[in-house]
Amino acid sequence: MRLRRSLAVAVAVAVTTPVALFTAAPALAAGAPAAQTQNQPTYAELKKAAADAQKAYEKALAAKEQGQEKVKVTLEALDSDTHPLKAATITADKAAEEAAAAETAAEKAVRDAEAAVEAAQGETEKAEAEKALETAEADLAKAVEAKEKADAAAEAARTALDDARVAAVREYSLLKKALDDALAAKEAAEEALGTAEECVRETGLTSLAVGLPAEVVAGTTVDFTLRVTNGTERTLTVDPLAFVHVDGERGGEKSRLAVEWSNGSGWHALNGDEPEHIAHIDTMAPGERSDVKLRMTIAPDAASADAFALFAADASSAYRPCVLGPMKRYDFELLPAGSDPGPVDDADPGQTGKDDDQRPATAGPGTTPQGGAAGQPVTTTRTTPTTRTAATGTGTYGTTAATGGTLAQTGTSPALVPLGAASAVAVALGAGAVLAARRRMTADR
Repeated sequence: MRLRRSLAVAVAVAVTTPVALFTAAPALAAGAPAAQTQNQPTYAELKKAAADAQKAYEKALAAKEQGQEKVKVTLEALDSDTHPLKAATITADKAAEEAAAAETAAEKAVRDAEAAVEAAQGETEKAEAEKALETAEADLAKAVEAKEKADAAAEAARTALDDARVAAVREYSLLKKALDDALAAKEAAEEALGTAEECVRETGLTSLAVGLPAEVVAGTTVDFTLRVTNGTERTLTVDPLAFVHVDGERGGEKSRLAVEWSNGSGWHALNGDEPEHIAHIDTMAPGERSDVKLRMTIAPDAASADAFALFAADASSAYRPCVLGPMKRYDFELLPAGSDPGPVDDADPGQTGKDDDQRPATAGPGTTPQGGAAGQPVTTTRTTPTTRTAATGTGTYGTTAATGGTLAQTGTSPALVPLGAASAVAVALGAGAVLAARRRMTADR
C-alpha cells in the first residue's frame, strides 16, 4: 500500500508540473513588448518550477528504488515453494499428473477388456467380458473427465502465479515510466531556467554622461551627471556602472583623477582600478530616468594625458536576472595646471574598445551594490518622459551598442546530472550566486 501511495504521488507530481512554463521561457527578452510576454513565466516562477520539478524527480526516484526492491522481493517470494500461489501450482500439477496416470491406466483396462471379449469362449464367458468392458469404458470416461478438470486446475494455478509475477513487474514499470517523465520535466525546467539566466543585451537601457568636458585642467574639479534611462518595456532593477581612467596608469597606482559619486548624503569614491556599480536603483519603471551626481578632481601636478570614462547599466527584471545596457566610452584630455582651454565642449560618446565592455560581479538585484555605499540610501533625480521617443533615448546615444565585448558567462547548470549533483545545483541557484556568474564579463571570450 505504501508503494502504491509513493507511485501515485510520483506520477501525479511529475504530470502536474507546469511544463508550459519551461517551454515558454526561451521566448523571453528583457525589452519585448508587454503584450508579447504577459503570459510568459517570470524568473521567480521558473525557479519555483525548477525546484518543484527537482522535488518530483526525487520522489519518483525514491519510489522507483523502493519499487525495484519490492519487485525483487516479490519475485523471489513467488518462486518459493511455500508461497500460496506456488504451492497451489505444485499441488495442481501433481493432481494433473495423477489424473493423467489414471487415464492411462483406464485406457489400458479398456484395451484389456476388449481383448478379453475377443478371446471369450461361449456365451457366458463372452457376456462377462462385455460387462467388464462396459465397466472399463465407464471408468475411462470418468478418468478423462477427471484429467480435464485436473489440467484446467493446473492451468489456472499457473496463470495465477504468472499474473502475480506480471503484476509485480508492471507496477515497477510504471514507476520507471514516472521517473522518466519526472526526469524529462526536470530537464525542461533546468533548460528554461538556464535560458532565462543568460545575459541579454538591451539597447534601450542607456547611460549618458552629461556635463563631462572634453578637456579638463590639472588642479580643478569637474561636476557632471550620469543619466540612466530605462527605455525598455519592463520595470528594471538597475546598477549603474562607472569607470574613469587615465591612459597608461596601472592598477594600484595613485591616479591623477579622483572620482566620487553622491548618494544624496555624502560622496563615495570610485576605486579607479576597474568598472564598478554605483547608486543602486531598486525599481525603475519603463521610460523612467535617473541622474547620479559625479565629481572628478584632477591632481594639481597632473601632466598632459589622455583619459576616458566608461558608463553602462546592469539590470534585472522579473523575467531576466541579467540585462546589460550598452557600454559608452567618453574620451577626454588632461591639460597641465594653468592651461586656458577656452570654451570646452562636452565629451562625446565614441566607439568602445575591445577591452572596454567588462562587467563586475554583483551581489544580485535588490542587494547592496559595490562602490562603497553599503546601507546608505541613494537619492537621484528622476524624470518620466512624456513620450516613448524621449524615454528610450534613441538617436546618437540610445542605439550605441558595445562592439568589443561579449555576453557574460552563463555557468548554467547541466540538465543531466546525478541526483546528488542536481540537489546541489538547486541550492546554488540562489539569486546572488547565479547573478554574479551571469554578470561576470571577460573581454577575450
